[in-house]
Amino acid sequence: MPSLRQLQYLVALDDHRHFGRAAFAVHVSQPTLSQQLRTLEARLGASLIDRSGQDVQLTPLGRDIAARARGILVQVRDLSDLARRAGKGIGGTLRFGVTPTLGPYLMPAIVAGLHREQPDLRLHIREGIPDDQVRQVMRGELDMMLCPMPVDATGIVVEPLFSERMFVIAPPDHPLAGQKDIPASAIKGEGFLTLDRRHHFHRQTRDICEQLGAHIMHDYEGTSLDSIRQMVGSGIGLALLPERYMAAETQAAEVVATLDIAGWNARRSIAALWRTGAAFSDGFHAIAEFIRSYVNETP
Repeated sequence: MPSLRQLQYLVALDDHRHFGRAAFAVHVSQPTLSQQLRTLEARLGASLIDRSGQDVQLTPLGRDIAARARGILVQVRDLSDLARRAGKGIGGTLRFGVTPTLGPYLMPAIVAGLHREQPDLRLHIREGIPDDQVRQVMRGELDMMLCPMPVDATGIVVEPLFSERMFVIAPPDHPLAGQKDIPASAIKGEGFLTLDRRHHFHRQTRDICEQLGAHIMHDYEGTSLDSIRQMVGSGIGLALLPERYMAAETQAAEVVATLDIAGWNARRSIAALWRTGAAFSDGFHAIAEFIRSYVNETP
C-alpha cells in the first residue's frame, strides 16, 4: 500500500511542478522525494509522472491520484486534530485566513477579545487572496477564514456574519466634495482606484462602476485599503472604502472626502468559512458567533 508520506510527496509535486521546490515544501532532499515517488509508482504499477519534458507534469492517472490523495491527507489531518482537541474545548493553534481588505481593521480587536475569553486558543493569521484561501481551506491548509461573499465552492460551510456599507470617497478638493444628495449620474465617467483583479474587492468595484457608468483605473491599482485611500487623497481618482475601515481610520476624513450620493446603499457581506465535517466544527461555530456578536455590538 502507498504510504501517507508518498501521497504527500505526490501532492507537493502536483502543486509545485518542480522536484526541487516540492522537496523543499515537504522538508526532504530532492533525491529522497524522487526515490519515494518512484517507489510509489512501482507499488501502484503505474506511471504517475511524465518525465519526458523539461517541465514536470503528472500523467492523467497521476492527476487523479493526486486529487484523491489530497482528500485522504485532509481526513488524516482531521483525525489528528480531533484527537488533539478532544476534551480541551476551544484551544490550540488555528490557521486563520483573512482578506487584507478586512484583517487590518477588524482582526486586532477580534484576536484580543478571543484571547480574553479563550486563553488557550491561538490564531495564526494569514492574509491572502480570498479565492486562493478558499482553496487552501478545501485542502486543509487553512482551518478557517473570513472573506467577502459570495463564495463559490463545494465542501465548505459558509456562515454569514455581517454586512457593511461601502462609501464612495474622493479627494478633498474634488468638485463634488461637500455637496449634498449628489445624483448618481454625476459619477458617470469618473475613474475608480481598487486592488488588483484577483481580489473580490476589485470585482465589487468593477460591478459598481458599471452601474454608475464609471471605470476602473487599471494603471493605479492599490496594494491595500490604506494605499487606495492615500492615492485618492493625492487626487488620482475616486474609490470605494468599507464602513468599518472608515470608522477605524480616524485620519481618513482628513485625507479624503466621503461623497453624499442620493439613494446610495451599496454594501458588502462578510462570512466565515471552514471545511464541511472538520474535526473542530463546533469551535469554528463558536468563533464565528463571537465575531458576529462583536461586530453587532460595536458601532
